[in-house]
Amino acid sequence: MITVGLKPPQQHIGIAALRETWAIADEAGFDGCWVFDHLAPMGPDRTGDVFDGWSLLAAMAEATGRVRIGCLVSGNTNRHPGTLAKLAATVDHLSGGRLDVGLGAGGDALTDAMMGTPTPPAVERVERLAETCEILRLLWTRPETTHRGRHYTLTRAISDPKPVQRPKPPLWLGSSGEKRGLRVVAEHADVWLNAALPGTETAELQRLSRVLDTHCAAAGRDPATLRRAVQFRLPSDADSALRLARSYVEAGFTELVLMPAGRDGVVAASEAAAKLLPRLRDVG
Repeated sequence: MITVGLKPPQQHIGIAALRETWAIADEAGFDGCWVFDHLAPMGPDRTGDVFDGWSLLAAMAEATGRVRIGCLVSGNTNRHPGTLAKLAATVDHLSGGRLDVGLGAGGDALTDAMMGTPTPPAVERVERLAETCEILRLLWTRPETTHRGRHYTLTRAISDPKPVQRPKPPLWLGSSGEKRGLRVVAEHADVWLNAALPGTETAELQRLSRVLDTHCAAAGRDPATLRRAVQFRLPSDADSALRLARSYVEAGFTELVLMPAGRDGVVAASEAAAKLLPRLRDVG
């Protein structure tokens, strides 16, 4: 069975239009509605308006009643794990247990330079991601947490209330790092979000998925227990969109995240995706 989510961009768009897209996702029957986590717009032009992802998730929790919500993906270097654990638990309560937690290693050279924060090397960022996954699990499930890691130290830390979802919200990890990143995914994730650029050839996605299978085997995990997700820009032509979705499903990806494009037409693109949703489900 496949799931189909909608990920409207929160850049170069007003709040009223975002509310419209959330309503479309909730009412049309999409399985998920997503945001991203960047301080500046993404793409070749990194100027203009962009709204904070976690603030939007809190609003989405109240504005919707059925669709699952989440961030694809939160940059791990943007927040301390304890702060992220508290944010996620709060949004999980606001939504009545509808939060999926997306997380990646983080690092944005442009915004880090703007804000005067360091951009750790890739190896360190992946190490921090692995530690954060463990800290989140502990903070969400134990009365108190003591952790002595290479990058984070917690001493009898408390984090209450616990999330509504027990034992914890599903964890989506975004990575395509073959040596270290996918190992962290195999050890901690409920869902792997392929972090290759949108438009990456399906054959390359399949190859990375096989690499992930080897990391699962090394970790003693059945690869079938790790769902596979891919996000992609939805072609405006319905037949092309269905062919693209089918190619991902045939490659083993069961979680499809649609990215409606267009600086001026996100609502219209989301409405078109909603009309296509029943046919997308038939692909699975």
